Amino acid sequence: MLNSIVFPGQGSQYLGMGKYLYDNFKVSKDVFDEVDEALGQKLTQIIFGENQDDLNLTTNTQPAIMTVSVATFKALEEEKGLKISDFKYCAGHSLGEYSALVLANSLRLSDSAKILKKRGEAMQSAVAVGKGAMAAVLNIEIDELEKFINQKEYKTVQISNDNCPGQCVISGEKSDVENIVLLLKNELNKKSIKLPVSAPFHCDMMKPAADELKIFIKQFSMTSPQIPFVSNVSAKPETEIEKIQDLLIECVFSRVRWREIVNFFIKDGITKLIECGPGKALTNMTKRFDSQINSVKIDNLDDLKKYE
Repeated sequence: MLNSIVFPGQGSQYLGMGKYLYDNFKVSKDVFDEVDEALGQKLTQIIFGENQDDLNLTTNTQPAIMTVSVATFKALEEEKGLKISDFKYCAGHSLGEYSALVLANSLRLSDSAKILKKRGEAMQSAVAVGKGAMAAVLNIEIDELEKFINQKEYKTVQISNDNCPGQCVISGEKSDVENIVLLLKNELNKKSIKLPVSAPFHCDMMKPAADELKIFIKQFSMTSPQIPFVSNVSAKPETEIEKIQDLLIECVFSRVRWREIVNFFIKDGITKLIECGPGKALTNMTKRFDSQINSVKIDNLDDLKKYE
Protein backbone atom coordinates (compact mmCIF):
# COMPACT_ATOMS: atom_id res chain seq x y z
CA MET A 1 0.00 0.00 0.00
CA LEU A 2 2.23 2.78 -1.28
CA ASN A 3 -0.43 5.28 -2.31
CA SER A 4 -1.64 8.41 -0.54
CA ILE A 5 -4.74 10.43 -1.36
CA VAL A 6 -4.64 14.23 -1.39
CA PHE A 7 -7.27 16.93 -1.80
CA PRO A 8 -6.92 20.39 -3.38
CA GLY A 9 -7.47 23.77 -1.77
CA GLN A 10 -8.52 27.28 -2.70
CA GLY A 11 -7.52 28.38 -6.19
CA SER A 12 -8.51 25.06 -7.78
CA GLN A 13 -12.14 26.10 -8.26
CA TYR A 14 -13.69 26.68 -11.67
CA LEU A 15 -17.23 27.04 -12.95
CA GLY A 16 -18.81 23.69 -13.81
CA MET A 17 -16.39 21.65 -11.71
CA GLY A 18 -17.88 18.29 -10.81
CA LYS A 19 -20.79 18.57 -13.26
CA TYR A 20 -19.73 15.24 -14.82
CA LEU A 21 -20.12 13.67 -11.38
CA TYR A 22 -23.55 15.19 -10.78
CA ASP A 23 -24.78 14.00 -14.18
CA ASN A 24 -23.32 10.48 -14.14
CA PHE A 25 -23.21 9.22 -10.56
CA LYS A 26 -26.15 9.27 -8.17
CA VAL A 27 -23.79 8.71 -5.23
CA SER A 28 -22.01 11.96 -6.22
CA LYS A 29 -25.25 13.86 -6.84
CA ASP A 30 -26.27 12.90 -3.31
CA VAL A 31 -23.16 14.69 -2.00
CA PHE A 32 -24.12 17.94 -3.76
CA ASP A 33 -27.70 17.63 -2.52
CA GLU A 34 -26.63 16.97 1.07
CA VAL A 35 -24.37 20.02 1.12
CA ASP A 36 -27.10 22.25 -0.34
CA GLU A 37 -29.48 21.05 2.36
CA ALA A 38 -26.92 21.46 5.17
CA LEU A 39 -26.13 25.04 4.16
CA GLY A 40 -29.69 26.02 3.31
CA GLN A 41 -28.18 27.38 0.11
CA LYS A 42 -28.12 26.30 -3.53
CA LEU A 43 -24.33 26.01 -3.60
CA THR A 44 -24.67 23.59 -6.51
CA GLN A 45 -26.21 26.37 -8.63
CA ILE A 46 -23.20 28.59 -7.89
CA ILE A 47 -20.75 25.80 -8.80
CA PHE A 48 -22.52 25.05 -12.08
CA GLY A 49 -23.48 28.69 -12.75
CA GLU A 50 -21.92 31.45 -14.82
CA ASN A 51 -20.68 33.91 -12.18
CA GLN A 52 -17.03 33.27 -11.35
CA ASP A 53 -17.04 36.05 -8.74
CA ASP A 54 -19.73 34.24 -6.73
CA LEU A 55 -17.73 31.02 -6.79
CA ASN A 56 -14.54 32.90 -5.85
CA LEU A 57 -16.06 34.27 -2.65
CA THR A 58 -14.20 32.27 -0.03
CA THR A 59 -17.46 31.56 1.84
CA ASN A 60 -18.59 29.67 -1.28
CA THR A 61 -15.23 28.45 -2.56
CA GLN A 62 -14.33 26.49 0.56
CA PRO A 63 -17.44 24.30 0.84
CA ALA A 64 -17.65 24.04 -2.97
CA ILE A 65 -14.19 22.51 -3.41
CA MET A 66 -14.80 20.13 -0.52
CA THR A 67 -18.13 19.07 -2.07
CA VAL A 68 -16.56 18.28 -5.45
CA SER A 69 -13.62 16.47 -3.83
CA VAL A 70 -15.90 14.23 -1.75
CA ALA A 71 -18.20 13.63 -4.74
CA THR A 72 -15.14 12.62 -6.80
CA PHE A 73 -14.08 10.00 -4.28
CA LYS A 74 -17.62 8.64 -3.99
CA ALA A 75 -17.61 8.09 -7.77
CA LEU A 76 -14.22 6.34 -7.53
CA GLU A 77 -15.62 4.09 -4.82
CA GLU A 78 -18.55 3.14 -7.00
CA GLU A 79 -16.78 2.93 -10.35
CA LYS A 80 -13.45 1.40 -9.26
CA GLY A 81 -14.25 -0.25 -5.93
CA LEU A 82 -11.78 2.04 -4.20
CA LYS A 83 -11.87 2.42 -0.39
CA ILE A 84 -10.17 4.99 1.83
CA SER A 85 -8.43 2.07 3.59
CA ASP A 86 -6.63 1.36 0.30
CA PHE A 87 -4.44 4.40 1.04
CA LYS A 88 -1.69 4.66 3.63
CA TYR A 89 -2.23 8.39 4.30
CA CYS A 90 -4.63 11.21 3.51
CA ALA A 91 -3.87 14.93 3.36
CA GLY A 92 -5.37 18.11 1.96
CA HIS A 93 -4.08 21.54 1.00
CA SER A 94 -5.61 24.01 3.51
CA LEU A 95 -9.40 23.56 3.15
CA GLY A 96 -8.61 20.20 1.49
CA GLU A 97 -7.93 18.90 5.00
CA TYR A 98 -11.69 18.86 5.57
CA SER A 99 -12.25 16.76 2.43
CA ALA A 100 -9.66 14.30 3.74
CA LEU A 101 -11.32 14.07 7.15
CA VAL A 102 -14.80 13.54 5.68
CA LEU A 103 -13.57 10.65 3.56
CA ALA A 104 -11.51 9.22 6.43
CA ASN A 105 -14.81 9.03 8.34
CA SER A 106 -13.65 11.54 10.94
CA LEU A 107 -16.14 14.30 10.14
CA ARG A 108 -19.67 14.23 8.71
CA LEU A 109 -20.12 15.77 5.25
CA SER A 110 -22.90 18.12 6.40
CA ASP A 111 -20.82 19.28 9.39
CA SER A 112 -17.78 19.85 7.17
CA ALA A 113 -19.86 22.05 4.85
CA LYS A 114 -21.07 24.16 7.78
CA ILE A 115 -17.58 24.47 9.27
CA LEU A 116 -16.05 25.51 5.92
CA LYS A 117 -18.81 28.07 5.36
CA LYS A 118 -18.03 29.55 8.78
CA ARG A 119 -14.28 29.28 8.13
CA GLY A 120 -14.70 31.29 4.95
CA GLU A 121 -16.86 33.92 6.68
CA ALA A 122 -14.42 34.24 9.58
CA MET A 123 -11.37 34.48 7.30
CA GLN A 124 -13.05 37.12 5.16
CA SER A 125 -14.26 39.22 8.09
CA ALA A 126 -10.86 39.11 9.83
CA VAL A 127 -9.39 41.51 7.25
CA ALA A 128 -11.31 44.07 5.20
CA VAL A 129 -11.42 43.40 1.46
CA GLY A 130 -8.51 45.18 -0.21
CA LYS A 131 -6.40 45.46 2.95
CA GLY A 132 -4.53 42.19 2.53
CA ALA A 133 -2.83 40.42 -0.37
CA MET A 134 -1.04 37.23 -1.35
CA ALA A 135 1.59 36.56 -4.01
CA ALA A 136 3.30 33.43 -5.33
CA VAL A 137 7.07 33.82 -5.49
CA LEU A 138 8.70 31.68 -8.18
CA ASN A 139 12.09 30.02 -8.45
CA ILE A 140 13.23 30.73 -4.93
CA GLU A 141 13.91 28.33 -2.08
CA ILE A 142 12.18 28.91 1.21
CA ASP A 143 15.32 29.62 3.26
CA GLU A 144 16.42 32.35 0.85
CA LEU A 145 12.95 33.92 0.82
CA GLU A 146 12.61 33.80 4.60
CA LYS A 147 16.00 35.46 5.07
CA PHE A 148 15.11 38.15 2.52
CA ILE A 149 11.78 38.97 4.20
CA ASN A 150 13.34 39.09 7.68
CA GLN A 151 15.87 41.66 6.49
CA LYS A 152 13.15 44.05 5.32
CA GLU A 153 10.92 46.44 7.24
CA TYR A 154 7.59 45.08 6.01
CA LYS A 155 6.74 43.12 9.13
CA THR A 156 3.26 41.90 8.22
CA VAL A 157 4.62 39.76 5.37
CA GLN A 158 4.95 36.04 6.12
CA ILE A 159 5.46 32.90 4.06
CA SER A 160 1.97 31.41 4.00
CA ASN A 161 2.56 28.42 1.71
CA ASP A 162 5.67 26.33 1.22
CA ASN A 163 4.22 24.46 -1.75
CA CYS A 164 7.08 22.72 -3.52
CA PRO A 165 10.71 23.29 -4.47
CA GLY A 166 10.96 26.77 -5.96
CA GLN A 167 7.44 27.93 -5.16
CA CYS A 168 6.32 29.76 -2.04
CA VAL A 169 3.42 32.10 -1.32
CA ILE A 170 3.56 35.22 0.85
CA SER A 171 0.71 36.94 2.71
CA GLY A 172 0.32 40.21 4.57
CA GLU A 173 -0.94 43.76 4.29
CA LYS A 174 -1.43 44.74 0.66
CA SER A 175 1.16 47.53 0.61
CA ASP A 176 3.76 45.39 2.40
CA VAL A 177 3.28 42.46 0.00
CA GLU A 178 3.54 44.80 -2.99
CA ASN A 179 6.76 46.31 -1.63
CA ILE A 180 8.33 42.90 -0.98
CA VAL A 181 7.34 41.76 -4.50
CA LEU A 182 9.02 44.84 -5.97
CA LEU A 183 12.19 44.34 -3.90
CA LEU A 184 12.35 40.66 -4.87
CA LYS A 185 12.28 41.70 -8.52
CA ASN A 186 14.79 44.53 -8.17
CA GLU A 187 17.29 42.88 -5.82
CA LEU A 188 17.03 39.16 -6.59
CA ASN A 189 15.44 39.18 -10.06
CA LYS A 190 12.64 36.93 -8.76
CA LYS A 191 9.22 36.88 -10.39
CA SER A 192 6.03 36.98 -8.32
CA ILE A 193 2.40 36.53 -9.28
CA LYS A 194 -0.31 38.33 -7.32
CA LEU A 195 -3.04 35.85 -6.37
CA PRO A 196 -6.74 36.63 -6.93
CA VAL A 197 -7.79 36.17 -3.29
CA SER A 198 -10.08 38.22 -1.10
CA ALA A 199 -7.97 38.03 2.08
CA PRO A 200 -4.37 37.27 3.21
CA PHE A 201 -4.67 33.64 4.28
CA HIS A 202 -2.31 31.65 6.51
CA CYS A 203 -0.66 34.54 8.32
CA ASP A 204 -1.03 36.29 11.69
CA MET A 205 -3.70 38.59 10.25
CA MET A 206 -5.99 35.54 10.32
CA LYS A 207 -5.75 34.97 14.09
CA PRO A 208 -9.16 36.59 14.78
CA ALA A 209 -10.68 34.09 12.31
CA ALA A 210 -9.03 31.19 14.14
CA ASP A 211 -10.48 32.39 17.45
CA GLU A 212 -13.94 32.52 15.89
CA LEU A 213 -13.62 29.09 14.27
CA LYS A 214 -12.36 27.52 17.50
CA ILE A 215 -15.64 28.36 19.23
CA PHE A 216 -17.79 27.30 16.27
CA ILE A 217 -16.12 23.94 15.62
CA LYS A 218 -16.74 22.71 19.19
CA GLN A 219 -20.40 22.03 18.45
CA PHE A 220 -19.52 19.26 15.97
CA SER A 221 -18.41 15.77 16.89
CA MET A 222 -15.33 14.28 15.26
CA THR A 223 -13.72 10.88 15.58
CA SER A 224 -10.22 9.61 14.85
CA PRO A 225 -9.65 9.20 11.09
CA GLN A 226 -9.74 5.73 9.60
CA ILE A 227 -6.26 6.25 8.11
CA PRO A 228 -3.48 8.58 9.32
CA PHE A 229 -4.09 12.23 8.42
CA VAL A 230 -0.99 14.29 7.54
CA SER A 231 -1.48 17.82 8.86
CA ASN A 232 -0.54 21.05 7.05
CA VAL A 233 0.76 22.47 10.33
CA SER A 234 2.80 19.55 11.69
CA ALA A 235 3.65 17.93 8.32
CA LYS A 236 3.38 14.52 9.96
CA PRO A 237 0.70 11.86 10.47
CA GLU A 238 -1.89 12.60 13.14
CA THR A 239 -4.49 10.21 14.52
CA GLU A 240 -5.62 11.74 17.84
CA ILE A 241 -8.76 13.75 17.22
CA GLU A 242 -8.12 16.41 19.89
CA LYS A 243 -4.75 17.17 18.32
CA ILE A 244 -6.28 17.23 14.82
CA GLN A 245 -8.95 19.71 15.93
CA ASP A 246 -6.28 22.02 17.39
CA LEU A 247 -4.24 21.77 14.17
CA LEU A 248 -7.29 22.63 12.02
CA ILE A 249 -7.69 25.85 14.00
CA GLU A 250 -3.97 26.60 13.87
CA CYS A 251 -3.94 26.06 10.10
CA VAL A 252 -6.02 29.22 9.56
CA PHE A 253 -3.05 31.44 10.52
CA SER A 254 -0.15 29.02 9.98
CA ARG A 255 2.05 28.13 7.04
CA VAL A 256 0.87 25.34 4.75
CA ARG A 257 3.89 23.01 4.77
CA TRP A 258 3.04 21.11 1.59
CA ARG A 259 6.65 20.63 0.42
CA GLU A 260 7.44 18.97 3.75
CA ILE A 261 4.34 16.77 3.48
CA VAL A 262 5.37 15.48 0.04
CA ASN A 263 8.93 14.96 1.29
CA PHE A 264 7.49 12.93 4.18
CA PHE A 265 5.57 10.79 1.67
CA ILE A 266 8.73 10.28 -0.40
CA LYS A 267 10.82 9.35 2.65
CA ASP A 268 8.13 6.90 3.78
CA GLY A 269 8.19 5.11 0.43
CA ILE A 270 4.95 6.44 -1.04
CA THR A 271 5.15 6.09 -4.83
CA LYS A 272 1.83 7.56 -5.96
CA LEU A 273 -0.39 10.48 -4.93
CA ILE A 274 -4.02 10.56 -6.06
CA GLU A 275 -5.28 14.15 -6.34
CA CYS A 276 -9.01 13.84 -5.83
CA GLY A 277 -10.99 16.96 -6.75
CA PRO A 278 -10.98 19.97 -9.06
CA GLY A 279 -7.91 21.11 -10.97
CA LYS A 280 -4.38 19.74 -10.98
CA ALA A 281 -2.49 22.10 -8.66
CA LEU A 282 -1.14 19.38 -6.37
CA THR A 283 -0.21 17.15 -9.30
CA ASN A 284 1.76 20.00 -10.87
CA MET A 285 3.51 20.70 -7.56
CA THR A 286 4.50 17.04 -7.25
CA LYS A 287 6.27 17.21 -10.61
CA ARG A 288 8.72 19.74 -9.14
CA PHE A 289 10.16 17.22 -6.69
CA ASP A 290 13.37 15.40 -7.59
CA SER A 291 11.81 12.03 -6.92
CA GLN A 292 10.15 9.01 -8.48
CA ILE A 293 6.86 9.86 -6.79
CA ASN A 294 4.01 10.03 -9.28
CA SER A 295 0.79 12.02 -9.03
CA VAL A 296 -2.51 11.29 -10.74
CA LYS A 297 -5.39 13.77 -10.90
CA ILE A 298 -9.07 12.83 -10.96
CA ASP A 299 -10.92 15.86 -12.33
CA ASN A 300 -13.08 14.60 -15.19
CA LEU A 301 -14.86 11.51 -16.49
CA ASP A 302 -11.88 10.47 -18.60
CA ASP A 303 -9.54 10.66 -15.57
CA LEU A 304 -11.97 8.57 -13.57
CA LYS A 305 -12.47 5.91 -16.25
CA LYS A 306 -8.71 5.59 -16.83
CA TYR A 307 -7.83 5.28 -13.13
CA GLU A 308 -6.09 2.02 -12.25
